[in-house]
Amino acid sequence: MTLKVAVAGTGYFSQFHLDAWRRLPQVRLVAACSLDPASLVEAAARYLIPRQYADVGEMLDAVTPDLLDIAAPPAAHLTILREAAARRVDVICQKPLGGDLATAQQMVRLARDAGITFVVHENFRFMPWYREARRLLETGALGDAYSVSFRLRPGDGQGATAYLDRQPYFQSMPRLLIHETAIHLIDVFRYLLGEVGGVFARLRRLNPQIAGEDAGYVLFDFESGAAGLFDGNRLVDFPADNPRLTMGEMLLEGSDATLRLDGFGRLWLKPHNSEEREHAYESRNDGFGGDCVHALQRHVVAHLLQGAPLENAGEAYLRNLEIEEAIYRSAQSGRWLDCRNPGAPGGLP
Repeated sequence: MTLKVAVAGTGYFSQFHLDAWRRLPQVRLVAACSLDPASLVEAAARYLIPRQYADVGEMLDAVTPDLLDIAAPPAAHLTILREAAARRVDVICQKPLGGDLATAQQMVRLARDAGITFVVHENFRFMPWYREARRLLETGALGDAYSVSFRLRPGDGQGATAYLDRQPYFQSMPRLLIHETAIHLIDVFRYLLGEVGGVFARLRRLNPQIAGEDAGYVLFDFESGAAGLFDGNRLVDFPADNPRLTMGEMLLEGSDATLRLDGFGRLWLKPHNSEEREHAYESRNDGFGGDCVHALQRHVVAHLLQGAPLENAGEAYLRNLEIEEAIYRSAQSGRWLDCRNPGAPGGLP
């Protein structure tokens, strides 16, 4: 079987979507749509997209795809989803989903009422180092999980030209570090250690040229009893040939061993009371982030064509956005927030 895929949006990150679709043998990329004629023409030529449109509805009627990939800006997500839902076309949608929690909830309801599959393009959990970390946890190689920490250090946020070369809209986003970037790590933390019970956050803006926060700390309490720390600073870099490969460094600690991710995508395993050694595993350097976009889209194709289990369904993803809201509330109030009831502050358990 072949899955016909159409793409809405030809901005910066769409290149990774389009490249991944072209490399999936069960996919036929049938059309693309954009309000930017220049980027649309360039994308069509580069990725051999046979038909191009300026209107989503017109594209969907003309090519009748099985799946619509929404890679457009968040403000357009709901409108584009409406067009797909009206035609019963399944959708995978880029994050930040709809731009805010209320819009994301509306999108999930719309997709559910239309009876379509709705997936969030949350690709970080498909990075090969996180898949391997999850495997090691499940096999008991680390023992009981104690904590996870991540130091985000992409080094792209300094000065008046911060972000302008790739995603210039970052400068005007009222919420940046958590909403745009740490949302990935919220999902990764939950993927590795389970449900979050509470959070405490301190956020700040270091670069006066931007509107939102670009540094901060977030403490996580997991329902399992484990702890988490997100330490983000977009102005500072770290040892890496390509800081955007891993975006930072992770430490995952357990009763029997500690696992460390470095900026080169290498994993280092240190059994308790033993020397640290490099842990060999299968990884790639194609595409973005260890080819995580390809891995995610392959996963979605397997679900749609073979009925394989699905991660990142829209309704399940809303939990990440609820935790994001709790983080911003905590930073504003200076209090610990119980994520099981985000509106009710409480002390550390």
